[in-house]
Amino acid sequence: MTDVSGGIDPVTLEVLRNQLESVAEEMGQTLIRGAYSPNIKERRDCSTALFDAEGRMVAQAEHIPVHLGAMPAAVAAVREHDPQPGDVFVLNDPFTGGTHLPDVTMVSPIAPGRDDDEDGDSDGEIVGYAVSRAHHADVGGMTPGSMPAGAEEIYQEGLRLPPTRLVAGGEPREEVRSLVLANVRDPDERRADLRAQQAANERAAERLADLFDDHGRETVLSGFDAVIDYSRERLADEIAALPDGTYEATDVLEGDGVTDEDVEIAVAVTIDGESIDVDFSGTAAQVAGNLNAPLAVATSAVYFVVRCLTDPEIPPNHGCYEPVRVSAPEGSLLNPTAPAAVVGGNVETSQRVTDVVFTALAEAAPDRVPAQGQGTMNNLTIGARDGSFAYYETIGGGFGARPERDGMDGVQVGMTNTLNTPVESLETEYPLRVERYALREGSGGRGRHRGGEGLERSVTVETPATVSLLTERRRHAPKGVAGGEDGATGENLIDGEAVPAKTTVDVDAGTTVTVRTPGGGGHGDPEEREE
Repeated sequence: MTDVSGGIDPVTLEVLRNQLESVAEEMGQTLIRGAYSPNIKERRDCSTALFDAEGRMVAQAEHIPVHLGAMPAAVAAVREHDPQPGDVFVLNDPFTGGTHLPDVTMVSPIAPGRDDDEDGDSDGEIVGYAVSRAHHADVGGMTPGSMPAGAEEIYQEGLRLPPTRLVAGGEPREEVRSLVLANVRDPDERRADLRAQQAANERAAERLADLFDDHGRETVLSGFDAVIDYSRERLADEIAALPDGTYEATDVLEGDGVTDEDVEIAVAVTIDGESIDVDFSGTAAQVAGNLNAPLAVATSAVYFVVRCLTDPEIPPNHGCYEPVRVSAPEGSLLNPTAPAAVVGGNVETSQRVTDVVFTALAEAAPDRVPAQGQGTMNNLTIGARDGSFAYYETIGGGFGARPERDGMDGVQVGMTNTLNTPVESLETEYPLRVERYALREGSGGRGRHRGGEGLERSVTVETPATVSLLTERRRHAPKGVAGGEDGATGENLIDGEAVPAKTTVDVDAGTTVTVRTPGGGGHGDPEEREE
């Protein structure tokens, strides 16, 4: 049997690959089951992954694309702080390895301390990193829920944590935990969610030690290299099958939360043999509002598109990243400098980056690119002004029609992959009442294949609260392709009155907030549709 890498045969490689991915999945299960906030335990707004000692992703759970593709930046930031066995780092600073402040990342060096058959004692040597990232429902800042529509600098968005030791050499640093909890609303919930993340990372260390016992230390570590090499080779072959050339596209965001002026995103994608270069040089300068996105977020969106256009069976790890290069000018919308506000960049700008890169690559792979989906996460945050609760939701909408089938109705699209908060959980956990939750009939664009339908969700607030909305596609509809019609635009209402796509307002008890999400674009001539 032919060796693949480091003396590992194909059968052993496949066994190890599945076991490593199971480690990441079990991390996610531990985090979800241990969390207190509905945002994590119900919506599953979290992600987990396993990295090697060099900071390369080895395996990930199938969680949130915008989390996972940006995780390597967090591990790189931690590795600059001389991590030691027994340490646990926490961070959320978008300018030092994070994405936006609500996404709190925990990075734990793994140094199994067991004897194995081949090398004896392995105490003290870091062999990898366990990483968990979770969206915390509040991390301080100017509004409950830490997603203020009008923020103009990062200090308004919440507590900013560069890589910081939460645990040092196995000893908890309670003063750090106390500092974090003193700056957030509902500290008991935050404390529990942080503990759930720590438990997830500990589970990874336990499972990796088990693999060392089962296979031997050197076999497992060689397996890290082998699975990465395998994915890189597979992805390079997929890219090589695409036609070489430079493909360009532009799209816009509907204002930045400070003004309603369109903000342009421009891309030039160059396919050259086995590599892809994605250049955002034509994109607008960073904006006053919070739609700025760290380069790690833009890079994550590009990785997602490349994965969508290639074989989905390729194991997702660092090997999938190596053939792809992403660049954006410093000081631009997609590579801002501090202290730019960024909370909306992670959730909304990432979606538009996805759209524009898909559009650019449609010429190279027309049979693999769908019509535009809703292109927004429809972020709804409702929090009590006394800090007693913070509810956060991203609301599904229409998926764009595909070349051979209709788009899906009422689903998360693009860079998010969360569930909804079940009505029963929402009404139990918060002083909120769901009045309506339904598909928007007719919102999907007509075509040979119809775009997916958007959703309507109406929630009545039963206590004085602050409502924040960060949404898109309220003015520019998701586009159909190949003769398909555009999907319907979305709409936000408070007590029946239309409000802007990005807004933060204080409301009284009894106020009803309605979010109508966009439908997906259609694909092909509607006259050719077979009913």
